[in-house]
Amino acid sequence: MSGFASLRLAFSAAVLGTLLGVPQASAQGAATPAQTVTLGPSGLPLPRFVSLKSGRVNSRVGPGANYSVDWMYMKAGLPMEIIQEFDTWRRVRDADGSEGWINQSLLSGRRTAIVAPWQRGKGGRINLLDDPNKDAGVVAILEPGVMGSIKKCDGQWCEMTFDGHTGWVAQSQVWGAYPGEKVKN
Repeated sequence: MSGFASLRLAFSAAVLGTLLGVPQASAQGAATPAQTVTLGPSGLPLPRFVSLKSGRVNSRVGPGANYSVDWMYMKAGLPMEIIQEFDTWRRVRDADGSEGWINQSLLSGRRTAIVAPWQRGKGGRINLLDDPNKDAGVVAILEPGVMGSIKKCDGQWCEMTFDGHTGWVAQSQVWGAYPGEKVKN
């Protein structure tokens, strides 16, 4: 991620956190869960993670088809964070901090995550482990930025599948589940 994108992500998180009264995100760029749950007009919590249903999804500058397309996502399953709701439109943020509006029909409750997107291009690797323990055996070595499907998270570790390999990743190393959040996909 470029320095500008990192700065934009940090600034966006700080502004959103100030507006919603949410504690600030960690230095790695992972979001921090709110102490109290805020419900959107849909009755679902805000913010929350979802994924893209389709391989071609337009992100618009406003909540409606009459607003111009700002960005097109080309990867089904890409995790998105819903930060606002208006009618059938959801304001989302991607792992790089870009925000836009997507119709709810193009979003899925299926949980996916990106491994350490804040470390892309820095040469690091993350181990996919066979047990939720830092001393467990290594199933695979993951590059930062790779996307996988979440099977479950216990608040400390996430069991995930990457291209047919299933194992455990520290929850602090994924963008797609909040620190301490329990997920059952």
